[in-house]
Amino acid sequence: MATQRRKDDKGRVLKEGEYQRANGTYRYRWVDKSRKEHNIYAKTLDELRREEEKILKDTLDGIEAGCTLTLNDMYERWKALKRGLKENSFRNYQYMYEKFVKTRLGRVNIQDIKKSDVKAFYVYLHEKKGLTFGTIDSINSVIHQVFDMAVGDEYIRYNPASNAMKELRRTDAGEVHAARALTVKEQEAFEYTLSHDPRHKRWYPIFTTILLTGLRVGEVAGLRWCDIDFENNLISINHTLVYFDKGKEYGGCTYAINTPKTKAGCRTVPMMSEVRAALLEEKDYQDLEEVTCNVTIDGYTDFVFLNRFGGVLNQATLNRALDRIEKNYNIDVIKKGDKDAVLLPPLTNHWLRHTFSTRMVEAGMHPKALQEILGHKDITTTMNIYTDASTDFTTSEMSKYQLKRPGNDE
Repeated sequence: MATQRRKDDKGRVLKEGEYQRANGTYRYRWVDKSRKEHNIYAKTLDELRREEEKILKDTLDGIEAGCTLTLNDMYERWKALKRGLKENSFRNYQYMYEKFVKTRLGRVNIQDIKKSDVKAFYVYLHEKKGLTFGTIDSINSVIHQVFDMAVGDEYIRYNPASNAMKELRRTDAGEVHAARALTVKEQEAFEYTLSHDPRHKRWYPIFTTILLTGLRVGEVAGLRWCDIDFENNLISINHTLVYFDKGKEYGGCTYAINTPKTKAGCRTVPMMSEVRAALLEEKDYQDLEEVTCNVTIDGYTDFVFLNRFGGVLNQATLNRALDRIEKNYNIDVIKKGDKDAVLLPPLTNHWLRHTFSTRMVEAGMHPKALQEILGHKDITTTMNIYTDASTDFTTSEMSKYQLKRPGNDE
């Protein structure tokens, strides 16, 4: 005797697991590999069967269909199992995720998050929350690892955070490139006001060091006296001082020491005579004023550059100082009424590093040597500096070419 097949109210035969409900909608029930029962619902039979096809495809691919885990659930699993990270990096990852991801993207079912969702989230963080691309890159690092774990556990087929930062990094590169180096005349004006204006002379040692070594702000802020070799005129770069806001629930702002993630970050930078003199001036000032380092950060102490209380400096403090130097200098020039005087553009620590790089290019330094000094992992990063030589330099080089052309011997 033939088995009676169930049908819906339109006479269509229903497959195993399919049911039509009293209100006319449809349900599909199935059991996963762990014998857990799941249900999905749809308004029409066609819609239900499209969802069934997705479930079948997930099952054949080994993906756990009907997963109810959120990104936050996977993050907690990642946090409990993650090994091999430096303690500071791990703390920073947790802070980034819990401050910016947990209450928004983190609440979404992990199987519902698409690549476009991750991109949209990063755009939101940049345009609405005002986060820098560097901060978003750190957030992406932890999100990517969490999704990787979900892929490995067969909850999702691919990592939606893969290449999600690609377009933003292109934008970032454009913005960084827009931050030009100081011209030679602007640099001379900056150095003059540092060394002669009593309002800013205290900043002379640290800004001279950045300007004439190309150190990153965290590297120069984290310098210790034991990193300075006055006998051989060398500076050892082996760590970075970082300053970040962990949020009120984690104790507010704090400092930490990060060691370089790549071999290129650990390097030895030669000291110009001006840098040597600036560092010795800083040492003499601290001896005279009896300023001593009174902080220890992750086991590091005896820092070179200190505030008047013996504490370390950070990027925000230094950028504010540069802003005051620029404004005071320009106001003084305008008051004097000298129309030919050079005005200083807005200044940042990054501009000083970029200025050093550009001056070295203009002096003919070999790109491999410049890569080593700057601590670039990739030579292409260094070579990009060669496209940003100053107008004065390119004009001068063009003049040399014109003088060498045939017929220009007279």
